[in-house]
Amino acid sequence: MLAHMPWAVETDGAEGRLRQIEAVTDTALAHLSVEELLQELLNRVCDALDADTATVLLVDADGQQLLATASCGIEEEVHQGFRVPIGEGFAGKIAAERKPLVLEHIDPDTVVNPLLWDKGLVSLAGVPLLAEGELIGVLHVGTLRARTFTDEDVRLLRLVADRIALAAKTRILQAERAAASALQRSLLPGRLPDVSGLEFCSRYVPGEDVGVSGDWYDAFTLPSGWLCIAIGDVVGKGLPAATVMSRMRTATRSYALEASDPADVLSRLDRHMRHFEPDSMATIAYAMWEPSLERMHLSLAGHLAPVLAVPGEESTMPEVPVDPPIGAGFPTYHRRTTIIDIPYGTTVCFYTDGLVERRDRPLDDGLRLLRQHVRAGPAQATCARVLSGLVGNRPATDDIAVLAMRRQDLHDVRRTELELDAVPESLAELRTALRRWLPTVGASEDDVSDLLVAAGEAAANVIEHAYGPGGGKYTVCSDYRDGEVRITISDTGTWRSPRGAHRGRGTELMRQLCDEVSVLHHDGAGTDVYLAKRLHGADSQ
Repeated sequence: MLAHMPWAVETDGAEGRLRQIEAVTDTALAHLSVEELLQELLNRVCDALDADTATVLLVDADGQQLLATASCGIEEEVHQGFRVPIGEGFAGKIAAERKPLVLEHIDPDTVVNPLLWDKGLVSLAGVPLLAEGELIGVLHVGTLRARTFTDEDVRLLRLVADRIALAAKTRILQAERAAASALQRSLLPGRLPDVSGLEFCSRYVPGEDVGVSGDWYDAFTLPSGWLCIAIGDVVGKGLPAATVMSRMRTATRSYALEASDPADVLSRLDRHMRHFEPDSMATIAYAMWEPSLERMHLSLAGHLAPVLAVPGEESTMPEVPVDPPIGAGFPTYHRRTTIIDIPYGTTVCFYTDGLVERRDRPLDDGLRLLRQHVRAGPAQATCARVLSGLVGNRPATDDIAVLAMRRQDLHDVRRTELELDAVPESLAELRTALRRWLPTVGASEDDVSDLLVAAGEAAANVIEHAYGPGGGKYTVCSDYRDGEVRITISDTGTWRSPRGAHRGRGTELMRQLCDEVSVLHHDGAGTDVYLAKRLHGADSQ
């Protein structure tokens, strides 16, 4: 009978109660959060229906359970985070059938929530919360005395539920958009890594009226000196896509520490996503740059290839096999890695499909236009030229991520400088920076090994002797000239005499590994340690 009841409330008493409910949906409450708004609505529901309790349970993110979100008169439901599986108990049955339900007697056979009968409730009436046909949750009211909820009561409850469902959905969507946007902003690198011999520039442009999507990019270095680049797009929109994106980014970084081949990293990521995010799919381009920056190892999972611009040549998209997206295809698919030479001065531009795809033109035309705007030159100028040429003054219809990098010319990387805290932990950072810079100026593996040990000994002396408990900083200036590398480690402290016997072996080791070593003390105002070594590959360089 309830399914065929008219929605109009004809009695004066019912109209008055309805106006009382409508009063809480005015603009004065626009500032309230979802929970605050629901609480205010439930207080009015109890007054209008002369009920002792009123509760809203909202569908959880998985759509399998109802979560007690707001309550009046039985707040324990919310405090204890009570959940009801859809299809079970009083509220679960309402959600599953999407129809009102009235109970004149409550016991363990009719409800699954012990709080209801522990509270002493005798009668219950509940209706589904529906917004544009979508199940949002359930609203139910209860009394501590025997009561028969009339058809008029149920009609009024359904009208109230319509208002609550609409208000709740609007606020939930607003909260999800804000959360997704904040999550996405927090995951995009605020600062790209400082890599000697490489320039970076990135742009992220949100699409107009499409909500937050799953576009992302990342750039990070490994302890080995390798540089990792990732850019991808998770299928979907809103908070779910942003959440998957965050998990995917974290997993990619974790596997990057374990695997030295991009295809291996993506294979592990694919297994991870299939197990933990079985309903998700994403494209990704993942690259690893050798410490020398001479070569880039690249694997593509359903993603478009980057554009390469070598000085004096036309921009191209390298011939790289495109493997299935993450979460698609056969789990045992053998993914592939391509090694690409990166000469001095080369610009590489990674991007997501929102940059080149348009409804009114073929994808190939967008890619051709992109190649025309990517030229060898500074990364900052590349990003500006690409966005100007492919977006212009038109709002983006989809999210766009662009990550450009340029391997600097040899004359631009001959000198590098680093400032570090004089603590033992800085030695790892020093070694990583030198391991990355030395190959860019032609150092062989033996050269790199010798200079890492020598510079490490010099820095360790600064850490041990230059400063007291207050600590300090030291700088490392590295310079390449005429086939020779000169490294200067400088501090501003006052050196203390070595403590204990058999000290000073570090200086002896530095002299064995370098062609020249000198130490200059500045009368209590700091010390400079000079290391010089001619590179074995200097002639070819």
